[in-house]
Amino acid sequence: MNRVQRRQFLIAAGALLATPLAADGQQAAKVARIGHLSPNLAAGPHLRDAFLQGLRDLGYVEGRNVVIEYRDAEGKLERLPALAAELVALKVDVILAEGGTLGPRVAMRATTTIPIVFVAGDPVGSGLVTSLSRPGGNVTGLSNLAAEVVGKRLELLKQALPGVDRVAVLRQPLALGERVATDMLRAADVAARALGVQPQFIEARGPDEFARAFSAMTSARAGALTVLPSNMFVRERRRLVDLAAKNRLPAVYTSREFVDAGGLMSYGAHQPDLFRRAATYVDKILKGAKPGDLPIEQPTKFELVINLKTAKDLGLTIPPSVLARADDLIQ
Repeated sequence: MNRVQRRQFLIAAGALLATPLAADGQQAAKVARIGHLSPNLAAGPHLRDAFLQGLRDLGYVEGRNVVIEYRDAEGKLERLPALAAELVALKVDVILAEGGTLGPRVAMRATTTIPIVFVAGDPVGSGLVTSLSRPGGNVTGLSNLAAEVVGKRLELLKQALPGVDRVAVLRQPLALGERVATDMLRAADVAARALGVQPQFIEARGPDEFARAFSAMTSARAGALTVLPSNMFVRERRRLVDLAAKNRLPAVYTSREFVDAGGLMSYGAHQPDLFRRAATYVDKILKGAKPGDLPIEQPTKFELVINLKTAKDLGLTIPPSVLARADDLIQ
């Protein structure tokens, strides 16, 4: 074998040896591991589906290049800390924490190093982050609140019920940070008066105060109801909806979960869109971004949902102009 032949032989042998190594390197590529912490997955399967779709849009496929570790409290909130600890012990790469501010708060107590992504109402006022532009720490995500939406709900309520002149505004004290709560109350007052409606502000700190709150609405001769954002109200939505029906109060709520439970109308951030966008945060973090440097995004897509069966039960005829604006009509 001459020198040229020997050189060609060595090059070919080197290529053959390198090929399986390269293949092994591809097979050993890191599979992302995402922890999904939820107070109750069954309460929002469409949100989980939206998050998974967001991951698929970014090229992630469960079982191939990503594994999702689900930890579901199944409505038993006292289980959340132990479930969060399990995700930390698994050393997941990032945690998606559901449940308003509750899930993220529990996850933050469990770890200060694993990145946490949330979809929450008032992340600054609740103390999850220091600012929307630079969250800091190991958390980031999306907010589903916008103060101006309060006025839009009242506008839709007035358009659906042109004759209404008194509207009860139900709120839970301390459900939101002081600044956001003040902005929402101001927005409700300004919008109501601009619409020629007198607002009746009524408080309920917990479910045990619902009966008293609705009694106060009756005493104030309220003709309709709007509900301000509160995680407690969402958890207790069936009780709120039932009381509104019992007192024959047409109501506009913050999210479609209330309408699915029998409420009349809802207008608010499109929750599936927020969870789909949460996948982009997870993707950025998996690619090396620091969560504390990723600004909190606010909602850009909103939806109006109307329950026609509830309208019929209340003896209401929703004007065609309002029905035409609905994103979904529940028969």
